[in-house]
Amino acid sequence: MTLKNNILPLLMLSCCFVLAACSSSNSASASASNKNKNMEPNKGRYSLKNDKMPLNPPNVDHVPNATPKYEPYSRRGNKPYTVYGESYTVLNSGEGFSETGRASWYGEKFHGYETSNGEPYDMYGMSGAHKTLPLPSYARVTNLDNNKQVIIRINDRGPFHSERILDLSYAAAYKLGMLGTGTARIKLDVIYIGSKAATQSAIASVQSSGNHYIQLVASKDKQRLHKMAKDLEKKYQVKTRVQPANNMFRLQLGPIGQAELADRLLIKVKQDGYPAGYIVSEK
Repeated sequence: MTLKNNILPLLMLSCCFVLAACSSSNSASASASNKNKNMEPNKGRYSLKNDKMPLNPPNVDHVPNATPKYEPYSRRGNKPYTVYGESYTVLNSGEGFSETGRASWYGEKFHGYETSNGEPYDMYGMSGAHKTLPLPSYARVTNLDNNKQVIIRINDRGPFHSERILDLSYAAAYKLGMLGTGTARIKLDVIYIGSKAATQSAIASVQSSGNHYIQLVASKDKQRLHKMAKDLEKKYQVKTRVQPANNMFRLQLGPIGQAELADRLLIKVKQDGYPAGYIVSEK
């Protein structure tokens, strides 16, 4: 009887230790889980594990550039934040901001999900993500490898890779000719509009200033020029035309919508073996 009375408390004490150990183990697991979740802020948020190109994308050739206009900075997405242990402070203003580096693009995985300022991400629109520019911001992005240019509206945060400065929508990346490579060397210039009154002048500054062509070669051999034209289009990612003039034919690169881009491309083609090249402008 005495033995039985002693065994019962011992059994109860053992059960308490087992339950305590289980509780401690579960607590440790939960703690580790929460820690991992903080390290991976987007884990479980998206239905796709890895990003990918859309399978049957619509034609985005005619998707227009973002139209710069005055917008107050959003309430969401403009506070200091930390991702993967790295802390970021958002700029008070994008005025005068310019940056050169590598850009990437993001697609199917994020399509339809909220961006950092609360808007749904549309990979077929002209948008982008930046780590520290205030949201929303408008920017001109130039692909330094082919001189193609787009205007985007930045409404998201990223890319969180030390070697990249900008993430672009699928449409913007397509227009910059960087879908195949995945990344590209770019220059980003913020188009700052500080008031509603400044909107129209900002739009005028980024709109097309007519058609500009770069005159390269003149010859009577039209077939030779057409063959050269194909090679040049591939090299510079710019359309060409062969124009008749005074019993000759002229090979020209273009049209190029902005004089600034035409000037930049002219410098490059002169360096590439066309020192007599010059710009022809048409309104």
